Amino acid sequence: MTLRQSVRGRLVHPERSEAEDRQLAVVLAAVAGAANAGGFFALGQYTSHMTGYLAQLADNLAILNLWISFVSLLALAAFIAGAAFSAILINWARTRHSQHQYALPIAVQGCFLICFSWGWIFTSEAGRLFSLACLCFIMGMQNATITKLSGARIRTTHATGMVTDIGIELGRTVFGTLQPGSGVRADRRKLSILVLQVTGFLAGGVVGAVGYGAMGFYFSLPLAAVLLTISVPALLTGGAAPPRKTVERPPGDSPAG
Repeated sequence: MTLRQSVRGRLVHPERSEAEDRQLAVVLAAVAGAANAGGFFALGQYTSHMTGYLAQLADNLAILNLWISFVSLLALAAFIAGAAFSAILINWARTRHSQHQYALPIAVQGCFLICFSWGWIFTSEAGRLFSLACLCFIMGMQNATITKLSGARIRTTHATGMVTDIGIELGRTVFGTLQPGSGVRADRRKLSILVLQVTGFLAGGVVGAVGYGAMGFYFSLPLAAVLLTISVPALLTGGAAPPRKTVERPPGDSPAG
């Protein structure tokens, strides 16, 4: 696929090739890594690690530290709200048989990142909490979008699952090598996309950290530009989606889900 095809919105089309799935996963993982790292330097909080916030909530409830408990709960609620909002947009577009079901939430995320670039105006504690909630909301939207788009095969905003799956595939490789008659083989395609995603998340993190050091909150503007570049052309073309097989593999995830 050429760059021109990507710009025209193929990456967020309801029907995509495996290569396009891979490219989109890497792009979104890099954006997530950059937003996560830049958000840490901007706000002192990672915004994609809901496991950490859940553990932090439990720990601080146990010691009755209500303020930290509130911050953790706010981050969790914002992430969940973002995921829910993404699902609403996707299903709204689906019920209208629109080709924009994935382009729309990605474009909205780009717009929200533009808004986040003005987070520096919030100097109070309440303002910083609002900025934190905004970035968690964006992360929730992105993770839900790629989850729905890929049929729950790809997630981009946290690396724990990706690293675990890499370990599983490496273990299958070692076992299959030691026991060639066992029939156990690694899924090389899956391993490839996982390694690319982790690499993208890491590279994005470096870019986000350097970008915040150079630009402050404005580091989110280039990230917004990436999301808008892959989504807006798709919104400006096409309308009703042609009859197709759903791209979501799990049987329980219907268009109304």
